[in-house]
Amino acid sequence: MLDGHDRDKNEAGGAGFIVGLLTGAALGVGLGMLLAPKPGSDLRGELGEQAKTFGAKASERYQRASETATVLAERGRETATVLAERGREIVNQAREAVNRGAEDVRSATGGSTGAAGTADAFGGSSASDDGDAGRS
Repeated sequence: MLDGHDRDKNEAGGAGFIVGLLTGAALGVGLGMLLAPKPGSDLRGELGEQAKTFGAKASERYQRASETATVLAERGRETATVLAERGREIVNQAREAVNRGAEDVRSATGGSTGAAGTADAFGGSSASDDGDAGRS
């Protein structure tokens, strides 16, 4: 299973391949035009037009990629926030369940303090259950 770092390296490698492919294609077209039997003025004109076209396409694609990256980053932040909140809810539910179990054990054993350590081990507080006990 790929962790985040390995996945980033693979994605960066894919982007590098595409950039290399496009650069190679542009160089191939340029060399082909240089080696073709044409007058210099015609060749320079065609090279200038090709460069303008290539530059415009590259700029447009960069803009689209930038917008897509911004949208994906925002979605990632929203997802992380939702997951963090859900994690807090689960921890609080577990803490409450442990505290209820500890209270049940205390009442069944006539007030023995042995179960209070269990609640404290999960970040709970046997004195009060304010939901923030055990947080740093």
